[in-house]
Amino acid sequence: MAEIPCKELIDRERYPIDKPDNPVRAAVIARTRESFREDGCAVIRGFFSDAGLQALRDEALARVDQAYYSANTACNVYLGDGNPERADDHPQNIFLERTNGFVPADTYGEDTVSRRLYAWPPLKDFIADCLGKDELFVYEDPVSNMIVNVCRPAEQFNWHFDTNEFTITMLLQSAQSGGYFEYVPNLRNPDDERYGAVKRVLDGDRSGVKRLRLEAGDLQLFLGRFSLHRVTRNTGGQDRLVLIMSFAERAGMVGNRVRVRNLYGKTAAIHENETARPVRADGLLD
Repeated sequence: MAEIPCKELIDRERYPIDKPDNPVRAAVIARTRESFREDGCAVIRGFFSDAGLQALRDEALARVDQAYYSANTACNVYLGDGNPERADDHPQNIFLERTNGFVPADTYGEDTVSRRLYAWPPLKDFIADCLGKDELFVYEDPVSNMIVNVCRPAEQFNWHFDTNEFTITMLLQSAQSGGYFEYVPNLRNPDDERYGAVKRVLDGDRSGVKRLRLEAGDLQLFLGRFSLHRVTRNTGGQDRLVLIMSFAERAGMVGNRVRVRNLYGKTAAIHENETARPVRADGLLD
């Protein structure tokens, strides 16, 4: 089969992302920035061409049986261990059901459509422009930088914060029912975990919760490090598949060793020497 050029994966009539001076591209960026400024979330509907969506979905479907499912289905919103120095009802010690799986990044070779798109400069430049950033770097974690979140029927992904600041998600296959994306914008900030606010959400307060119904082919830009979010239970009859690409504002960033092992069932050599890697711009829990 002939290799599909990256530009043909995108609906370039609506989103000419590889043409920096195109006024249509500029208008998309302006709309996306406005949405992102509002609450740290922006959705670009129907971002992919039919052929592009099919190619990306086919690669994900071919790897679904390689998804890792943790034997421990209970985790806190930081997707880590509890803290014995905190009270039992502290957010670090409140454990929720997580039943989704992850196809790790190292199942994708460099010649795959998904990996080529992740490395395609026009995509990274377009995302940086949408976020108002001078430059973004590929997240250098070989296990988790480009993954597929698999929510099979009856599965869900509990409330959590992301490790990386920016998460780019591409819905490849939607749930027939359920599987909503819910989030609480900017619940914590770089200087404050805001445990009290987190606890209120975990106790059932939905006053700040927003819900999105994403459709196959949508591109979502999300500030997941600061906004608490989850995927509700898939109540339909087919898998919900999301390709997730991660970027960082600093070169050399990788995931926390414990978190990576918990989510993906493995680590790599790069995770072992945590003191040698760039320090995050904030002191928040990973």
